[in-house]
Amino acid sequence: MVEDTTHRLAALDHPTRRALYDLIAGQDEPVGREAAASALGLSRSTAAFHLEALAAAGLLGVEFRRLGGRRGPGAGRPTKLYTRAAEEISVSVPPRHYELAADLFAGAIAESARTGAGVRDVLRERAAADGRARGERAGTFEAALAGVGFTPREEPAGDLVMGNCPFHQLAQAHTELVCELNYSLVRGMAEGAACGRRVVADPGAGRCCVRAEARPEEAGPP
Repeated sequence: MVEDTTHRLAALDHPTRRALYDLIAGQDEPVGREAAASALGLSRSTAAFHLEALAAAGLLGVEFRRLGGRRGPGAGRPTKLYTRAAEEISVSVPPRHYELAADLFAGAIAESARTGAGVRDVLRERAAADGRARGERAGTFEAALAGVGFTPREEPAGDLVMGNCPFHQLAQAHTELVCELNYSLVRGMAEGAACGRRVVADPGAGRCCVRAEARPEEAGPP
């Protein structure tokens, strides 16, 4: 995932492509090859080459439209136009997923305001539900953990510890709250993947606050 994102962002590591991207991103309307070339003093072929590279990387969107008022036979071929892609692209090393935390926090606040339930109770429920869905989709517990950026690693005894907290900066300022979120999310993943591991809170220096023990999950709350 990081490699794919980095490859896409590498398309901007060229002065002409970056200038074209900034030009397109700053316009309210789609821009054609001729207009882009004219604005930057490029040949049409050079502009077209770099615009296509940006589109192939997913940084620009493409649409076709007939310019002017003519329609029907004789109106000519539609013009290829470029817009800034709607998709957001970001990369962080080690992996962080603050958008996931923001979505869970916002959803919990909204549901709490609507139902009157305690916001932290709702947050735990929503995080667990999200984790179960991820565990089911991923197929394995380890794949679900890696998909969110927990960087699981197995200890000699068979336990899994999380080598990374995907919400690191938030955890520094709101440790207890984020650890609750992590615990509920990881336990949900274990349930969704039906891995049988027991998830426990276990803060450790340089890693996440959750451990997945090799022994089976016990009945009742941890």
